[in-house]
Formats: sequence, structure tokens, C-alpha cells
Amino acid sequence: MNAILRASKLALAGLAFSVAALAAEPAAPAPAASTVSANPHYETIRMEIDIAKPAKEVWAKVGKYCDIAEWLKVECKITAGDGKSIGTVRDLAGGRVKEILVAQTELSYGYTQPVREGRVYDLYHGFMEARPVTATTSKMLYTLMFDNSMMADDAARAADVASRKERFGKALAEMKRLAEAK
Repeated sequence: MNAILRASKLALAGLAFSVAALAAEPAAPAPAASTVSANPHYETIRMEIDIAKPAKEVWAKVGKYCDIAEWLKVECKITAGDGKSIGTVRDLAGGRVKEILVAQTELSYGYTQPVREGRVYDLYHGFMEARPVTATTSKMLYTLMFDNSMMADDAARAADVASRKERFGKALAEMKRLAEAK
């Protein structure tokens, strides 16, 4: 009987130790909010402007990765890479926006914005191209693609698209002005 009593006391002591050890362990972190939209709503905005200069001249004036500072009127800083090759990272607006160069040709580039903690990923991509039309003229094309499913409703999505068209339309007009300047 003494052996049974001792074994019971040891078992209870072991159980108490296990419970105390579990209580001392830090709590598992709460699951992170999902960064994936359950119902994506993809938008594509295609814009272009005619420019009275050859495409190579246009690109030389507005096509460097941080030329965006001039034609979009936003602060730009290269934070990784050489500023001209795929993998280059630029921070815009004092670091509030990060963009990574993911595609490139002689007269174009494409970029994306990475996933940000705590926000639904909008899959934002931009593509800019100076396209030759004749030996002396070109078009600047700018395409945006993104998911705006996190907007409250269709009216909010439409307002978002209209705002982007206006902002990047002004940027294209500024590119035209810069490219055609003597």
C-alpha cells in the first residue's frame, strides 16, 4: 500500500510539473491575418500618349528606374541593386511604397510591389514602354494591373480606377513634356 501511495504521489507531482511547464511556455502567436483575397477582382488599366520624338530618345529621358521622381512627382531612392537591372528595388514616397524591377527590355520595364505584412496582397504590377511608331515618333504606354477586391464595393473600385487613371495620365503628359523638351 505504501508503494502504491508513493507511486500516486510521484505521478501527481509529475502531472503538476507538466502543467506548470505548459503554463510557463509562451503562448503560440495568434494566426496572422491572411494576405490573400478570397475573391480577387483584377483590374487592368492601359494608357498611352503620342510623343513627337523617337522611342530611344524618349526612353533616354524618362526610362531610368528613378526617373519616376520627375514625371510622377514622388521621391525615389534605389535601396537594392544597381538602379538599372532586374532585381533593383526602389522606395517611393519616403519608403511608403516599395517596387521591384521584374522585367526589362531596351525600351521598357515592368515592376511589382511585394506583399506587405497585415495587408491583403493586391498583386500590383506596372509596365512602361516607349514604342516606336515612325523613325521620329513614338508612343509611351503605361499599363497597371492589380486586385482591388479589398475595396468596400463597386463604387469604391470605380473611384480607385478613376483616381489611378488620372494620376498616371498626368504622369504620361509629364513624360511627353520632358521627352519633347529641347
